[in-house]
Amino acid sequence: MKVLVIGPGGREHAIVRALNEDPYVEQVHCAPGNAGIAGEVPVHAIDAQDPEAVLALARELVSDLVVIGPEAPLAAGVADVLTEAGIPVFGPSRAAAQLEASKAFAKDVMAEAEVPTAMARVATNRQEAEAALDAFGAPHVVKDDGLAAGKGVVVTSDREEALAHAEACFAAGGSVVIEEFLDGPEVSLFVICDGKHAVPLSPAQDFKRIFDGDQGPNTGGMGAYSPLPWLPEGFTEEVMQRVAYPTLREMERRGTPFTGVLYCGLALTSRGMRVIEFNARFGDPETQAVLARLKSPLGALLLAAAKGELDDAEQLHWHHATAVDVVIAAENYPDTPVKGAVIQGLEEANAVEQVHVVHAGTALDAAGNTVVAGGRVLAVVALGDDLAAARKAAYQGVAKISWPGAQYRTDIGLKAERGQIIVNTEAK
Repeated sequence: MKVLVIGPGGREHAIVRALNEDPYVEQVHCAPGNAGIAGEVPVHAIDAQDPEAVLALARELVSDLVVIGPEAPLAAGVADVLTEAGIPVFGPSRAAAQLEASKAFAKDVMAEAEVPTAMARVATNRQEAEAALDAFGAPHVVKDDGLAAGKGVVVTSDREEALAHAEACFAAGGSVVIEEFLDGPEVSLFVICDGKHAVPLSPAQDFKRIFDGDQGPNTGGMGAYSPLPWLPEGFTEEVMQRVAYPTLREMERRGTPFTGVLYCGLALTSRGMRVIEFNARFGDPETQAVLARLKSPLGALLLAAAKGELDDAEQLHWHHATAVDVVIAAENYPDTPVKGAVIQGLEEANAVEQVHVVHAGTALDAAGNTVVAGGRVLAVVALGDDLAAARKAAYQGVAKISWPGAQYRTDIGLKAERGQIIVNTEAK
């Protein structure tokens, strides 16, 4: 099987690595890729959001499967063009990708499917925003309705800050979704879907804020770990029955069946499990941790989903180890990242036992050096017998890597390692 992976980041590097380990996959290509991906598979410099360019490359490579990584190509309709051409594609249609591209749409689907989620209102002007903020009270949760690469959410107890974010979204021609605040720990669960059937992967937890202790602005994610030792028994089954399958049935009822990854962002609140958001693709950086533990062939799984054959897929098998990944970001991220610095220590980090480095925002300069080319630059991924061992190995790898202004969190998975995450398992 020949597979083409679309995307430039860490999630795509993790997918490429997993596909390379699949005995059924003979060839992997990536477009546009990054410096790390280019070291493992052929890369192609095309615009990933141009459906015709992706189609032309898939035909040229005689691809048996195209895997779309990021949200933007999905929203641009890349999957639609590939499907019309008869090329199996893992990723939803533009219409189905509205589950991520519009938070208002997702809320409507959840309401129809009776999926447990936060109460919410859509606001299109300041007056509506003020009314919604006052109705729900602090802490305030204000989400840009459109795609924002995981950074369009403001959670604050400052009413003026919440209003300012809403006003910025209005000024850009958008609307906002204002929600009640959900307490409790958060969980990411990726569900592989073929339109009718679904297979869950291992739950993970990511860390959105830039600084230790969940301080500072939101980012695309600064690290993750999997599995989650503190989850109540039966959690994944509950999500499948109360969230994934009802959502799939509702999407099919609307004539827009969902094929790809339904990323369920969940909160375990004092009133039970609630959906925070849906995404229509693998999450980054959770993918790096989750796929590091997957023993089953990834290519066979994704092809089965693309062809509507998940009901025949084999049960997934997982390494017993825990996986932790720590993101190293550029100076001044998440504002305007400082790019161009040469990255030192990659070989040394990869040489640490049970550690590998996943590239996200990297490129090669004229001299062949790997340089900073984005906000989130690398993820150091480690496996360990338990969370403490995996964290120790990951940070040993992080310590080998340097460039001016590099920043990372030191507390990825720390609360879980210390047994400090409390879940109210009484509520349903």
